[in-house]
Amino acid sequence: MNKRMILLVTAAMLTGAGVPPAPSPAQADDPFIWLEDWTGPRAMQWVEAENKATVAAFQNDPRYAGYYRDALAIASAKDRIAMPMLIHDRVYNFWRDADHPQGIWRYTSQADYATDAPHWTTVLDLDALSKADGRKWVWKGATILDPEECYALLNLSDGGEDAVTLREFDLVTGTFAMGGFDIPTSKQNEAWLDKDRLLLARDWGEGSMTRSGYPFVVKILKRGQPLSAAQEIYRGAPTDQVGTFPMLLSDGSGNRAAFLYRGVTFFGNETYLVTDGGVKRLLLPAKSQLQGMVQGQVLIQTSEVWESGGVTVPAGSLAAVPLKALESGATLAPQILFAPNARQSIDGVTATKSRVILAINDNVRGRVLVLAPEKDKWTTIPVALPDNATITIASATDRSDAAYLAVAGFLAPTTLWAIDAANPAPRQVKAMPARFDASGLVVDQHEAISTDGTKIPYFIVHRKDMKRDGSTPAIMTAYGGFEVPMTPSYAAITGKLWLERGNSFVLANIRGGGEFGPAWHEAGLKTKRQIIYDDFAAVAQDIFARKLSSPRRFGIYGGSNGGLLMGVEFNQHPDLWNGVVIQVPLLDMLRYEQIAAGASWVDEYGSVSVPEEKAFLAGISPYANIRKGVEYPTPYIWTTTKDDRVGPQHARKFAARLKDYGLPYHFYEDMAGGHSGDADIAQGARLQAMQMIYFSQRLEGQ
Repeated sequence: MNKRMILLVTAAMLTGAGVPPAPSPAQADDPFIWLEDWTGPRAMQWVEAENKATVAAFQNDPRYAGYYRDALAIASAKDRIAMPMLIHDRVYNFWRDADHPQGIWRYTSQADYATDAPHWTTVLDLDALSKADGRKWVWKGATILDPEECYALLNLSDGGEDAVTLREFDLVTGTFAMGGFDIPTSKQNEAWLDKDRLLLARDWGEGSMTRSGYPFVVKILKRGQPLSAAQEIYRGAPTDQVGTFPMLLSDGSGNRAAFLYRGVTFFGNETYLVTDGGVKRLLLPAKSQLQGMVQGQVLIQTSEVWESGGVTVPAGSLAAVPLKALESGATLAPQILFAPNARQSIDGVTATKSRVILAINDNVRGRVLVLAPEKDKWTTIPVALPDNATITIASATDRSDAAYLAVAGFLAPTTLWAIDAANPAPRQVKAMPARFDASGLVVDQHEAISTDGTKIPYFIVHRKDMKRDGSTPAIMTAYGGFEVPMTPSYAAITGKLWLERGNSFVLANIRGGGEFGPAWHEAGLKTKRQIIYDDFAAVAQDIFARKLSSPRRFGIYGGSNGGLLMGVEFNQHPDLWNGVVIQVPLLDMLRYEQIAAGASWVDEYGSVSVPEEKAFLAGISPYANIRKGVEYPTPYIWTTTKDDRVGPQHARKFAARLKDYGLPYHFYEDMAGGHSGDADIAQGARLQAMQMIYFSQRLEGQ
């Protein structure tokens, strides 16, 4: 598992629905700790009352019905690109529309997929399954058995939680496998060891989970066995910040190997090889990830300098080592396949049967390279694709060199390109129709100067004939954490509900993210984090200096770690914005380690157990730094009850403190959808429409 993405796959049952942990003496004066009781009656009564007021404020706005209708139409349009998942000779796709709000899993042939109207065969209808089971099943993906590839473990979530139920599915018959694996709900990760055995990390009972709610015990579960009979092969430690997870690598040459990641910290791994004789630790950098395998060469991406066998691999690079060397314990002499310059970073790595496809960011613009092993060297072939866009690897398989690449820009609807990695001449196979009128719109990239003199790039989408007098309403977003880059994308609903009305959109590439590799991220770790918030404010001030907008017409939004960013900016610069949307956020940074998966993020934020870090967290914690009598912009804070990753507790407590201080706010907690608000297409449309109503009310026409 790519450790960057652990934030996106953390799981459930973290704080429980009963009485919350007793406050420590340091928190004894927190009057809203009762709102940490995840689904407790008192907390839920409070949520119900707050929701009623916010729904009235937004959904009674005469514009809401039109916004929701447009958002729902875009989200459920039947002419969207059905994004591919290559499994052997088939293209699978998970699809939602108005007729299938929870979704269907379906397949077609590769040849038919390339046509304008593919003939799909539905293999699983989640709406029907939910009705039959009395659950609101949400699709969380599938783990495919390889090399046979005839079985899959479906990851199904009840209501959108990260916790999943694993159910074995027969891809040949298109039915749940008779006598197959059926593993109850937990935060869990799995890998097929072979057709009849799974490597499984999950909640095995008391003493098998870290404080952040991850499993640290891995067992082998055989077909037909009860969980109680599974054989333990590895045990991390309950003090690990994250947990231990299995993964499998295979390649088109028939090589196959199972590995374990032990997340001692969020960014620091121990990597193990699973052998018939036991589990063997590998001498790989702590900040590295296995990214695939081709022709017996294991691909390793590192976020730190790696010196081994006389070779120095720069941080942020992709390297390869022979699987045989890992198995034998020989000294590793990695081959460097790609080393970025100061304005580049790796965005994706995928192995095909004989090649490696590498997606990179080059000054926040997408590029794709194909890497080919040739005896003792590798060759690099650039792939000619549209410029000024984000390019992602949509799907590939180690059974062939076929692959699909998705290309999108702020004003360019997503297109899908097919390539043969062995002869990488791309051809466009799908194109999404435009969802909003982009005529007269342009995209500019500027740089702001932060407080330490560093240049911070940002994009702004605006009308070419925009008056440069500060009168244009604009909304800005960023993330700024976990080495996750923010790149151009085709945000159709934002375009329809915001840009079409002559407004502007801004994406800020602040530090903490991965736009320019590990150093860009590490510049804002722990007590250095204030520079991230300075970067964001500097971008706004640069926009105002250019008269592209003004504080009265300017709004900001972000979610999760980006919600923390919004909370800090709300406190530190209330004069720079007139609208702040805080989505599924972290906000109480003095108690974040006690809420949901918070303890796993100490590597990013620091810990209250370290005096210097506690002092810093106290200084930036949005919940701790709201002040009476300050003229703040009225914020809109939204979360979901089913968010078992960050938890709704932060948002609740922040809103409650604003209310206690007599400060205006809007609060909304959706009952389903998990951390991403994705229970069904209606939920996403509702959340988008309500957010745009808020920005319209705050930034337009007053």
